[in-house]
Amino acid sequence: VKVKIPFGNKYLDAIFSVPEKKSTYGVILTHGAGGDMNFPHLLSLAAYLASHGVLCLRFTCKGLNVAYRTKAFKTVVEYLKLSDDYKLYGVFLAGRSMGSRAAASLIRQLSQNDDDDDDDFIRGLICLSYPLHRPKLQSKLRDEDLLFIRCPVLFVSGSADEMCEKQLLEGVASKMKAPKKIHWIDKANHGMAVKGRTTDDVMEEINAQVFSWLRENVELEHK
Repeated sequence: VKVKIPFGNKYLDAIFSVPEKKSTYGVILTHGAGGDMNFPHLLSLAAYLASHGVLCLRFTCKGLNVAYRTKAFKTVVEYLKLSDDYKLYGVFLAGRSMGSRAAASLIRQLSQNDDDDDDDFIRGLICLSYPLHRPKLQSKLRDEDLLFIRCPVLFVSGSADEMCEKQLLEGVASKMKAPKKIHWIDKANHGMAVKGRTTDDVMEEINAQVFSWLRENVELEHK
């Protein structure tokens, strides 16, 4: 289902992947610095989630400024929260690369507004290829938002990602106060390409990881 979400004086293009049965939880998904919501990895994940009963709303926001993208993400969250068509108990924010930075930044912002009732609506964060540092610039970590987050976080990263060195992400994770899990895709680079494996094969691994983590976190709440 294609929708246009009002954002300032513009619109954000977005697409709902809707499960057959009514979904109680959703995932909002966005792309990295390049590309848009039709990036193959996002298409694959959205289709997988919808076929497993999780509503997925993916959107395009072209700005290369993290603050701008964070604002766009907030607009999409509010749009979904007020949607009459899809009444959800909660959503998980998910992004690829720069999109995951915007999602982390938004969650931190919302958690600092104590009077905000968004806290209960956002249930967790999914970071696909989180860009922890620029290539070869390991001294400058983009970890400030992650250290403030309290909701569950899943990282799916390639063990050969030139923007997310393994020990560095593990170090940041150990300092995080949030419940977190890291799933390493063996030998994958920042674009999740692995020599000798097809994209579909890698995506199957990623999609299954994301879904099982979502299920664990939603089930925990129902107990």
